[in-house]
Amino acid sequence: MPDVRITAPQGKWILFTTVLGSSMAMLDSTVVNVALPTIGRDLGASLAALQWTVNAYMVTLAGLILLGGSLGDRYGRRKIFVLGVIWFAAASLLCGLAPTSGVLIAARALQGVGGALLTPGSLALIQASFHPDDRSRAVGLWSGFGGIGAAVGPFLGGWLVDGPGWRWVFLLNVPLALLCVPVALRHVPESSDERSHGRFDVLGAALGALALALLTYALIEAPTGSLGVTLSAVGGVVAAVAFVYVEKHRPDPMLPPDIFASRQFTAVNLVTLCVYAAFGGFFFLTALQLQVVAGYSALQAGTALLPTTAMMLLFSARSGALADRTGPRLPLTVGPLLCAAAMLLMLRVGPDANYLTDVLPALLVMGTGLVTVVAPLTATVLASVDTARAGLASGINNAAARAAGLVAVAALPLLAGMGPEAYRSAAAFDASFDRAMPICAGVLVVGAALAFTLIRRPPPGCRHPECKRHGCVTSPPLEADEPA
Repeated sequence: MPDVRITAPQGKWILFTTVLGSSMAMLDSTVVNVALPTIGRDLGASLAALQWTVNAYMVTLAGLILLGGSLGDRYGRRKIFVLGVIWFAAASLLCGLAPTSGVLIAARALQGVGGALLTPGSLALIQASFHPDDRSRAVGLWSGFGGIGAAVGPFLGGWLVDGPGWRWVFLLNVPLALLCVPVALRHVPESSDERSHGRFDVLGAALGALALALLTYALIEAPTGSLGVTLSAVGGVVAAVAFVYVEKHRPDPMLPPDIFASRQFTAVNLVTLCVYAAFGGFFFLTALQLQVVAGYSALQAGTALLPTTAMMLLFSARSGALADRTGPRLPLTVGPLLCAAAMLLMLRVGPDANYLTDVLPALLVMGTGLVTVVAPLTATVLASVDTARAGLASGINNAAARAAGLVAVAALPLLAGMGPEAYRSAAAFDASFDRAMPICAGVLVVGAALAFTLIRRPPPGCRHPECKRHGCVTSPPLEADEPA
């Protein structure tokens, strides 16, 4: 049985290294958007290249994150976590040194592989290391510190872009890894899951990632109307169908179809797809809108976005407690509607926008919506399956959120009529942004309608502290299976 106490020096070192490792990946999901305009100017990149700068990372991360968790259970959580940190840092170094947008995109895809290895392992190490009496507090501290990292991410990204340069958004991960790895090897005990057996579903993971990559390519390159776009779309659909077939017939599938026998689980994942698709599109375009159209610097744009994640960090616990009393249906209906209203308020943000009267009201409403929806959403996912499958359910929900975000980043510029050079023209981008925000709001209204219609059974009180102390706006928190 795990016996490390949170007050012991070893316990503090475990918390330190897991927070540091997970923060590398969590920061990456929030700082890059702020750097995109500068990256585009420096590398002469088109809008499609900026979309791929975000999505290349998300494709590999979303496609492999379930496999990453399984590798840790089988071969050792510390071993896979350390491997993920090293891999992530090496890919970050390549990102920081990239001479062209093509090299940057390839490095981002490699970075996503590292993220898929380290992200599930961070929380799993805490669950497997701490004494049961201290585990809940340790998870709460891990999630709280990680939330702080996510909250300051846009500000840090803006400061780096305006100061040392956008390359340090990626290069910063290298010294963090050099600090994280020795601490993990010295102080974190190795652990694995004796229940883990059977073959790894490498084929399923490959087909899932391939389907996401091909469909994303088809959406991003659709304006060209080339034969390659058609072939990619067809190939993506074929890969998706093959993925479903493989998962149904493998003895140890990465994504067991029977977990969707829970109507509540299926319903809450449909809501997740709508909510995080809208969030992904919103934060991708808003970081550009503030800089390209409103004339903000990268630091000003990053600072402007702070209220949303700060509100999540400060008030999610209260929202989770309220949802425990009311059940999930009300917050999962009201939260997306508040976020939809925030996106419509963003239509006020144009040239020379005033922060206090134009930008801040929308972001405060957005923060309120995020606070209302994120903790109940995660609690409902975990309550809709057996406790033994909490880690699997959380991993599926996290992967669904990331996949929804990457599809939104690929599809939204197409739906809004953004040309390949739109971000170089304030007028053109502003017009496209005004078409994109109502689309995002509409997706959120669909999510609210699904929640109101399909979410019924109130879950028991969430015993997972990470549900309620989470600051990342691009994905829900991951949960690990508790040791047997």
